[in-house]
Amino acid sequence: MSGKADPRPAGEGITSRARLDRGRGALGPALELVHTGRAPTRAVLTAELGVTRATAGAVAAELEALGLIRVDARPGAAAGSQGRPSHRLDVAEDGPVALAAQVHADGFRAALVGLGGRIVATTPSCETVDEDPAKVLGAAVDAGAELLRRTGRRCVGAGLAVPSAVAEPEGLALNPLHLAWPVGARVRETFAGCVRDAGITGPAFAGNDVNLAALAEHRHGAGRGARDLLCVATGHRGVGGALVLDGRLHTGSSGLALEVGHLTVNPEGRPCHCGSRGCLDVEADPLALLTTAGRDPGPEGSLLQQANELIREEYADPVVRTAAEALIDRLGLGLAGLVNILNPDRIILGGLHRTLLDADPDRLRAVVADRSLWGRSGGVPILACSLDHNSLVGAAEVAWQPVLDDPLAALGQV
Repeated sequence: MSGKADPRPAGEGITSRARLDRGRGALGPALELVHTGRAPTRAVLTAELGVTRATAGAVAAELEALGLIRVDARPGAAAGSQGRPSHRLDVAEDGPVALAAQVHADGFRAALVGLGGRIVATTPSCETVDEDPAKVLGAAVDAGAELLRRTGRRCVGAGLAVPSAVAEPEGLALNPLHLAWPVGARVRETFAGCVRDAGITGPAFAGNDVNLAALAEHRHGAGRGARDLLCVATGHRGVGGALVLDGRLHTGSSGLALEVGHLTVNPEGRPCHCGSRGCLDVEADPLALLTTAGRDPGPEGSLLQQANELIREEYADPVVRTAAEALIDRLGLGLAGLVNILNPDRIILGGLHRTLLDADPDRLRAVVADRSLWGRSGGVPILACSLDHNSLVGAAEVAWQPVLDDPLAALGQV
């Protein structure tokens, strides 16, 4: 329980507590429904949980007492509606936050993220990534700790997104190919130590950046409502993929599933860091676009920024358009193979791939449909990721998960 005094009459309080006792197992599911926007009212919450209206009310009241959600008991009625409108539910705007950090080839950033995937505060992106993971992660956590001091928010835990497969259960970065970090760096252990050293309480987690982006998009963005969601993205270097199966992130037996960057899409293509040739990782990332278009990467801005600007500002240039079409065709070939194997009900694209989709959506969809059996029978929706900083939001999601599983235990109320 929250430990707060109950201002209601004694008999009413006892009745409410009895209802909450019956519905205590529903606290976590109820919080997740509000967190993901699937229960905007108490009436919807009641139906989704399959409990009585009184029990749903007690559950919502306890989540509000914990400072996690806000219950609006006097919502305005919609035009043309009849009867008293149901209480509206939303996450608490001034509630706790998770500390999220992301490291990529061109820098790192920290943020505070509340329930609902709402970013409360972010640090500027740092454009220097040291060869020592401990220095980078320490700097990112220190920046996040400063955000916590400035905002005065309670922190429930911390999450880290890295451009590498993260092997479980050890939390090792197995292939940080675009960082100068050692293979097998103990990123979760190092990150957790930095979090403790900064005086931040709560558990610490680490995961692959595209996996975490897919989790965030599935809960709060372009992937909402999908059962089997494929996410493919290229950020600053390389290409990553992730899969949500039946509503849950699929990471394989040890966290290494969906290394889509190492699908061969051009057998005579560029040498890849993995030792192969023509992988999606080097045929459809920002550097590949700049190189194919005959542009030397400049010192100003990240590779992703430069590649995005090239397409958005110079797509009419035949050389740029030809280079972009080459990347679209390679990306489409890779997506078609994945569609044949995975049969997703939706594909979402992030980073430069989102920009390529915006530039020529018909071409990409045609390549996927032509090259995949399932695509020929009706096509799979291909959408752009919709969240800003989705890997940061996803890093926060894993930090929030213990609270979503058992709010009372995670917040120390039992």
